[in-house]
Amino acid sequence: MKNLLGDRYKLGEMIGTGGMADVYIADDVRLSRKVAVKVLRSDLARDPSFVARFRKEAFAAAGLNHPGIVAVYDSGEEPAPYIVMELVSGHTLRELIHQGEHLPIDRVLEIAEGILAALEYSHERGIVHRDIKPANVMITDQGVVKVMDFGIARALDDIGATLTSTWNVVGTAQYLSPEQAMGESADYRSDIYSVGCLLYEVLLGRPPYTGDTPVSIAFQHVSGELIKPSTLNSELPEGLSILLTVALAKKPIDRYQSAADMLADVRNLREGRAITAKVARKPINRMKVLAAVVAFLVVIGGVTFGIQALRNTQTNVLVVVPNVVGLTQSDAQSQLSGFTVTFKKAHDPNIPVGRVTSQIPLATSKVHKATGVILTLSDGPGDSTVPLDLVGKSLVDARASLASAGLVISQTNAVPSDKPQGTVLGVSPNGGSIIPSGSGVVLQIASGDIVVPLLVGLNEIQARTILVQAGFLVQQIEATDPTQVNGVVLAQAPDAGTTQTIGSTVTITINQVP
Repeated sequence: MKNLLGDRYKLGEMIGTGGMADVYIADDVRLSRKVAVKVLRSDLARDPSFVARFRKEAFAAAGLNHPGIVAVYDSGEEPAPYIVMELVSGHTLRELIHQGEHLPIDRVLEIAEGILAALEYSHERGIVHRDIKPANVMITDQGVVKVMDFGIARALDDIGATLTSTWNVVGTAQYLSPEQAMGESADYRSDIYSVGCLLYEVLLGRPPYTGDTPVSIAFQHVSGELIKPSTLNSELPEGLSILLTVALAKKPIDRYQSAADMLADVRNLREGRAITAKVARKPINRMKVLAAVVAFLVVIGGVTFGIQALRNTQTNVLVVVPNVVGLTQSDAQSQLSGFTVTFKKAHDPNIPVGRVTSQIPLATSKVHKATGVILTLSDGPGDSTVPLDLVGKSLVDARASLASAGLVISQTNAVPSDKPQGTVLGVSPNGGSIIPSGSGVVLQIASGDIVVPLLVGLNEIQARTILVQAGFLVQQIEATDPTQVNGVVLAQAPDAGTTQTIGSTVTITINQVP
C-alpha cells in the first residue's frame, strides 16, 4: 500500500488551500469512508519545534468529541506532517460573508450558539482555540455549525507566532483580542472576544476595527473606541447590542468570563428573555475624586491636614498606565500627564517615525502616580543588507531570505533562460547593498517552459507530489492492468521530456486492479 498516505489514506482532489496547509479529500481504505487530509505547508513542516508541538496538539484535538467541532481522526508525519479530519460538506462562514449573504438575526444567534457550545466544551477540557475567525467556522449543508483547527491554532501560539513575524500564518488581525495584540497569553476570554468580533461583522457588515495594515488594526483592538453596534444599525435589539459590547470589552475582566455565560445570554435573546450581562462603566477619574475629598478636608480640618492628605494620595494610590503605543510623542505625553516620561529611540520597520513603539511599564499596569514611564519612539526602519545568495535560488526561497532581512520583492522580470522556471537570475540592488529596511528589490527570474517529468512506474502519491512541486496541475483517470502493481502510474499525457508552460495540466492514468 505504498501509494497510500500512512498506509491508509488515498488522496484525491485538493479541496482547499491556505496559509498553513493544503487540504485534500481522501478515502480511508481501512474504514471505507471519506475524510479530509490537511498537509502542512512546507516551511512549517521544516520547523522541528513546530512539528513537535503540532504532534502534541493534534493528539489533544483528537480527544475533542463534540458535534460542534470538526473531528480529528488521525495524524502522521510522512512524507509531510498531516492530520486527518472529518470531511464536512458545506461552506465556511468566511465564504458566506464574502458572498454578501445577509443572515437573519435569529440565524446569526443560532450560529453563535453553535460556536459557543463548541468552545464551552473545549474550554472545560483546557483547550483554548486562540484563532476563532469566520474561516475556521463551517456551516454544513444541513446548517450545523462546526468549529475547526484547534490543534494548529494552539501549536502556532506555543511557538510564539507574532503579529509582525508570522502574521500570514496566524490569520487576520480583525479577530485578535487586545491581550494577544500586546503579546500577552490568551485564555478563554480571548476566544470570547474573537467570537464578538465575528458576530459584529456578520450582523453589521463590517469588522469592529479596520485599517491599512494588521499592525494598525491591532492598535485599535488595544486602544481604539468601539463604534456602538446600535450606531451602525438602529434596529438592532438592545440586548444584542449589549451582548456584543460586553464580548468586545478591552479588559478580559469586563467580558463574559466563560463561553457558558455568553451562551446563556445568546439563548436568552433567542427565547425573548433579558440578558444578564452589563456593560462595564468607564472608570471614574480617581484623582478628581481624591482632590474633591481633600478640598473637603481642608475646609473642615485645616489647611495643614488637607495638604498632608493630598501628598499621601499622590504617593500611595495606584493608577492604571494608559496605552500609548502608536501615538505621537506629544499625544503620548498628554496621555501620561502626571507621570515622569523618558523618551528613547530605536529602529522599527512597522511603526511610523516619531510614534511610540513600546512602553515600560506596560499598558494597564497599576503603578504609583510618581512612577517613571519609558517610551521608545520609532526612528524609522533602519537599514538592511540585500542577501548575497539570492541568485540561483527559487522564487519562494528568495522571498523567504528577503523577508528574513527585512526586505520585500517589489517587482519580478521574467527573462528567457535554460534554468528551471522561477530561478532567480539577478537582483537589483546587488547583493550586499545596504538599503532602508522594508524596501523592495527587483528580481530577474527564469521564464518559459518546463520539462514534463517521467511519471510512469511511480505510485500515485509520488507522481502527484512531483507534479505539484514542479508547478503542474494534476488530472487523474483510472485503468486496469492486472500485470502491473495496483496504484502505479500506467501512462501520462503529455509525454515525459516534452515542454509545457508552468500551470499546465498533466494527466496520469492510475492502475486500479479489482
